[in-house]
This record gives sequence, C-alpha cells and structure tokens, in this order.
Amino acid sequence: MNPHLAALARTVPRDAAVALAVVSPDDGEQLLCHGRTDGRSGEPVTPDTGFELGSVSKTFTALLLAELVARDEIHLRDTVTVSGTPLTLLHLATHTSGLPRLPPGLRRSALPAWFTNPYAAYSVAELDRAMDRTRLRHPPGSRVQYSNYGVGLLGRVLAERTGQDYPALLASRIGGPLDLTGTDCEPGAAVGHLHGRPLPPWEIPALPGAGAVRSTARDLLRYLTVHLDPAAAPSTALTAALHDVQRPRLVKPRSTDRICLVWNLRPTPDGDVLFHSGGTRGCTSFIAFCPRRGTALAALTNAGPRVDGRFIQTGYRILRGL
Repeated sequence: MNPHLAALARTVPRDAAVALAVVSPDDGEQLLCHGRTDGRSGEPVTPDTGFELGSVSKTFTALLLAELVARDEIHLRDTVTVSGTPLTLLHLATHTSGLPRLPPGLRRSALPAWFTNPYAAYSVAELDRAMDRTRLRHPPGSRVQYSNYGVGLLGRVLAERTGQDYPALLASRIGGPLDLTGTDCEPGAAVGHLHGRPLPPWEIPALPGAGAVRSTARDLLRYLTVHLDPAAAPSTALTAALHDVQRPRLVKPRSTDRICLVWNLRPTPDGDVLFHSGGTRGCTSFIAFCPRRGTALAALTNAGPRVDGRFIQTGYRILRGL
C-alpha cells in the first residue's frame, strides 16, 4: 500500500474505506483507494466512489458566492435580515455574522437522530421560523464564531437570488463547468459508519450549503488543481472567483491563521496552506492546497470524525511533506 494511504488508513477503524488524491510537482497526480463501500462488504472503493463531505461543502458555497460576485449578479455587501438585523454575505462567508452554530429548534428536532442523521428532520419551514427568533451571539463583524447556520443560510440566499435550488446552482455554476461528474447532493456509494455501525445517508435539507455535498477523489483532485491554477478555469468568472476565495479577509483571534471566503489559510515557511475539513456522522473529509508549492491533497473516509482528529491531522502532515 502507498505509504501516504497507509498512514491515513491507520487513523480509521480497520474496515473503513479510504480514498486519497494528491498532486505535487515531483510525483504528478495520484489517486489511491483502499477498502470497500460498506465495511467488509460492498464494491471496492475507486476514485469515482462518492463520499459525504460534510463541512468541506462550505468551500463549494464560497466558490458559488465568488462566481456570482464575479458576474455582478450579487455583491459581498448584499444583506439578509435575521431577527431584524442585516447580515452581509461577507459576514456569512467569514463566520463573523454573529449567528449561533445551529439555528434555533434544530437540536430539539435532531434529538431522536442525534447520532445518526441530526439535520434530517429540520425543514426549510422551520428555518424560516428560526430566522425571526434567532438571537445573535455578538454584533455582526465583531467576532469570529464558526456557524453552520451562517454558511447554510448563505447557500440558501445564493440559490434564491438565482432562482434555483442549491443542488441545481452547484451543478450549473461549478459541477458542469469544471466537469465534476461525481459531485452533487445525492447519496454517495460509500456508506458512512460510526463505531463500525452503518448509518443512513446524510440529509441536511434546510442548510445544504453547509454540508450536503458529496464528491469523489477524482473530482476533488480536479477541484483542487484548478484552485492551484485559476487561469485554467473554463470562464473568466470562475478564474476571478478562484482567486477571490483565496484572498485573506481577516486574522483569526489568538492565531496567525487567516480566514478567506470560508477557507482557512495558514502561513508556513513553504507558502500559505489553504484547508478545510468536514464530517458527517459517518464520513470524514479533508482538503488542502499550497499554491506556492503546487501541491494539493484530498482525503476521504467512510468513518465518522474522531475526537482526536487524527485523520485530518495526518492529511495535513502528508500535504506539508509533498
């Protein structure tokens, strides 16, 4: 087994599947897979096996925002009103909106399925009601506080203002132009597992922009490669958007890390590293790239996130070593 793939496999349960996509100037592009789609059963995992991305979905929402801005269809200073307070789209994309991590009422609706599919029963209608009774944690723009609610609301706003639902917008503006044939919001082939137990497909109907995207190692390799070389994008709008999502917007408190549009940016002696992780109850994902070195990595597994974060930390170390 490839040593990078083996290092990742050691961080997940024995029967979990792992898919890895890497690109570097020395070794070119590599797509590596291990395991089966459903533990010891199912089909062998391939570079075209779909995995739940969880919060890595947020990077797609950021690119949608930047692409619409590049086309002058929307602006970062446009606002959406929550409980009488206007929040800019930039606030939502940089986790500075003041919104809590989850919308009101979600924990209550999630309780019966908290360890399997917590967002599944939370409807768009409930989100509409929540927007009128949300209490901001702090004034917009004054503090960084990670919010699934915020980026999920951003995805909804983008969809509504273009007259499409989120999956259709994703397909028309990113999936189609970049030829990401395995990237969508439909259930993937890899069955998520928590503590070795198979889980139902992840559902997040009210906030798809925060965590509903599925993708493959092959597609994520293409996605990251075009982030390394925005000029290779098929349209001037996407080229501009790919540059824009990488621009630092603020410095994280008590850290040297920056926040771009959704992406985290970490300065290193070898160049800035942009990264994001994600997890559903049954899958874990990590993507990262370093423009100066021309390196990128996507790591996927159908095992739920661990408290110690070893899978994500190992992915980061592999990227730094490429």
